[in-house]
Amino acid sequence: MGLSYALAFVGYFMLLELFTQIDLDTRALFALVGITGLPVVFDIAGYTTPLLIDITYEPLGVAVFAVGVAFVYIDRFDAVQLAGERDVPIIALDADNHIRDTNRAARTLFPDLDGTEGIHLETILPEVADCLDSDNPILKLQQEGSIRYYRVTEAPYGTAKAGLGRTIVLTDVTDREMYREEVERQNERLERFASLVSHDLRNPLNVATGRFELLREEEGMAADNPHAEAVDRALTRMDDLIEQILTLAREGNPVDQWDAVSLSSVASSCWKMVETNTAELRVADDLEFKADPTRLQRLFENLFRNAVDHGGPDVTVTVGALPDQEGFYISDDGPGISESDRDSVFEPGYTTREEGTGFGLAIVDEMVGAHGWEIEVTESDVGGARFEITGVETVA
Repeated sequence: MGLSYALAFVGYFMLLELFTQIDLDTRALFALVGITGLPVVFDIAGYTTPLLIDITYEPLGVAVFAVGVAFVYIDRFDAVQLAGERDVPIIALDADNHIRDTNRAARTLFPDLDGTEGIHLETILPEVADCLDSDNPILKLQQEGSIRYYRVTEAPYGTAKAGLGRTIVLTDVTDREMYREEVERQNERLERFASLVSHDLRNPLNVATGRFELLREEEGMAADNPHAEAVDRALTRMDDLIEQILTLAREGNPVDQWDAVSLSSVASSCWKMVETNTAELRVADDLEFKADPTRLQRLFENLFRNAVDHGGPDVTVTVGALPDQEGFYISDDGPGISESDRDSVFEPGYTTREEGTGFGLAIVDEMVGAHGWEIEVTESDVGGARFEITGVETVA
């Protein structure tokens, strides 16, 4: 019996320590648990004095504890369990959205919560209540001269039958929201830039191209006139540059609509859209994964054009799944890319060909980043270029 009492004392101490660590009001719980210690007093009294019958009184304490938990304090235990070991702001509500309890972090964030037990949440914190009914439950708060963002979530507590209430948890997501806003601002700047390029550059270029064609007809210039050919090449190059810049500006937005795609199907269809001359496409194996089909098509077309432009008309391009990572590769048997140039090939304007725009691989890099993937340039098994795209989400 001495060992039993010793173990019981240890248990009481552990519960006391737990209750003191939790910010919610646990005084009632502590009193309830303390009732279970009364049988010890009765046992000692029954053993040492004739005032009580010398029997075991532990069942009495257990019964009182069980009744208290079942009919009075079960919701309080649930709230304490949900709030335990949490340093984020937590607000416990009853079934009618009245405030039951709050932890220290919540009262620090919202000083008006102090002493508000029994008051409706919307009365004290209407902005939090609005977040719960919103499709975007992000709360924006001004704190000490800075702005903080919190994601407001809720979870029910209590038994399924009783449905006693719910807890409101506010998680700090400031860094993520500030990054998202910065991305949105950047995208807006890029869209304005794309609009500027499209209108202020393309329109004059179209006028110049049309006037040049009229001039050739009026002057009767021969088709192989070197000066006319030089002007025609320059105008065509400017048109290509504008198109590439527009694509680069618009394709970097994060992908928001994903579809299941087949690596072999995408590669085959994109190969038909590129002037490949006598080049050959080989698909080593297939892979099912999620992507934006439109941007994925442009990604493949740009890589295929890059292989044909640098590897020659007889280049062989191989597409397949990576054996040890979630991803795929596009490789060729051309001259490859030197190790010193591999960090530069994705920079806008970088090219080793006089007639190249230098934007093809930059666009590929933007579209890879828009998917949340990563791309790396290595050497293929036959010494050519190999582009490895990793981080894709495969489909079982």
